Amino acid sequence: MHLEFRHLRTIKAIHEEGGLARAADRLNITQSALSHQVKGLEDQAGVELFVRRSKPLKLSPAGMKLLALAEDVLPKVQALEDEFRGIEAGTSGRLHIAMECHACFDWLFPVLNQFRKAWPEIDVDIRQRLAFGALPALEREEVDFVISSDPDNIPGISFVPLFDYAPMCVLPSKSPLAEKPFLVAEDFADQTLITYPMDRARLDVFKTLLTPAGIEPAQQRQVELTDVILMLVAAGRGISVLPDWVMRDIRSHPDYAIRPLTAHGITRRMYAAVREDDVSKPYMAHVLRIAKTEAVKLQRG
Repeated sequence: MHLEFRHLRTIKAIHEEGGLARAADRLNITQSALSHQVKGLEDQAGVELFVRRSKPLKLSPAGMKLLALAEDVLPKVQALEDEFRGIEAGTSGRLHIAMECHACFDWLFPVLNQFRKAWPEIDVDIRQRLAFGALPALEREEVDFVISSDPDNIPGISFVPLFDYAPMCVLPSKSPLAEKPFLVAEDFADQTLITYPMDRARLDVFKTLLTPAGIEPAQQRQVELTDVILMLVAAGRGISVLPDWVMRDIRSHPDYAIRPLTAHGITRRMYAAVREDDVSKPYMAHVLRIAKTEAVKLQRG
C-alpha cells in the first residue's frame, strides 16, 4: 500500500467536513479529483474507507484507523515543516554550548537569559561533559558554540574574539604576598595553588606564567566550583588565579587581596568557536554580540 501525506490530509478533511464537496474546497481541489483519489486509496487498501449511504459521510472502521494515523502523523509533519522554515529564516535552531573555561558560567548565564527572551524557539543547552573535548565535539556537530581562550587553526571553524580579560591572583589578605604590588612566578614556588580541574596547558597561570618560568607550586589542589575556591583562599588554604570578572564581588572584601601577575599584568582573550556555516545565522550573531558585552559589564562591576 502506497500511502502519501496527501492521502492522510484527505481522510482528515473528509471526516471533519462531513462530505466530499466541502473537503474538496478545503483542500483546494475539485470534487472529481478528490473522489478519484479516494477510490485509488480504497483500491490499494482493498477495503472501503467510508460508509457512503450515510449523511454526513462517515468513515468505516478501516477509515477510522487511517484517521487515527493521520491525527498522529500530520501534526508531527507540520511541526517539522515549521521547524525547517524557522531554520531557513534563522528564527529557530540549536545552540548547544561547551566551555573550556569553568569561570565562564559567571557571565554566560546572564548572556543566555537575554538570549532566550529574544529567541524563544532556539534549543539552548550547556554540555558540561564535553568540556574536555569541546572543539572536536564542535567539529562533530555535537555542540554549536565553544568558549575558549586558546584559538586554533581548524578547517571550518571560526574563532570569534569576544573580550580581553586579565588573570588575577587572589590570596588571603593576611598573606605576606599581599604586601607585594604584583606577583611573579617565583612567588608561587612555596604556595598551594588552587585551580579548576583542567589540563595545565589550558590554565592561565601555568600557560602564561609558571610553565614558561619553569616554576612549580609547592602543591596543586583542584576544585570544581569558583565559590569553593574563594572559600578556601579566605580560609588560608592556598592562593588562586582567576579571571578578573570573578573578582567583582570581592574587591573590597576584607578576607581577600587581589594582585596582578607580573609588573605589567597579563592579558588574555576569550573566543567563541563556531562552525563557519553558522556564524552568519541571525540568532548566532545575536548571542555573539551579547557575549562580547556581558563579561565587560562584570569586569567593570
